Amino acid sequence: MGMELLQASTADALTITGISRRAFHSDVEVGAGEKTGPPGYMSVPYHTKMARSKHLFKLVDNGLIIGGAVLFPDDEKLNIGRIFIGPENHRKGYGVFMMQKIEALYPSVKEFTLDTPIWNIRTNAFYTKLGYTEVKRDNDFVYFSKQR
Repeated sequence: MGMELLQASTADALTITGISRRAFHSDVEVGAGEKTGPPGYMSVPYHTKMARSKHLFKLVDNGLIIGGAVLFPDDEKLNIGRIFIGPENHRKGYGVFMMQKIEALYPSVKEFTLDTPIWNIRTNAFYTKLGYTEVKRDNDFVYFSKQR
């Protein structure tokens, strides 16, 4: 069976919310000042709404959900709202796999965009390694883009 990136259903929202919470709270190890995350990261209603509107995806490894993504396609652009993997599975190649799958899922997309907190050394290095280029930054976030 192996690894798959699949559209998540509303039934997956509870599991995905737990993984999201643990993943974003682990950011205190890479520069976060406190255990927090993006809007709705700990909310089952938020993830349920994202699933209903077909924006929520789950990373499954041998039948187990180990991560998630919130994706916003818009014609030839795709905004990667967030990706996350449970901290017990960090640094095992899952993030790279998920990003490759996201890009493969949307063959007509010409530009992928995302942002990540300035303080997050881990994610800034990760996106750069995957070929994303910084397009701008403000006081809080670095904004990345990848063209194809």
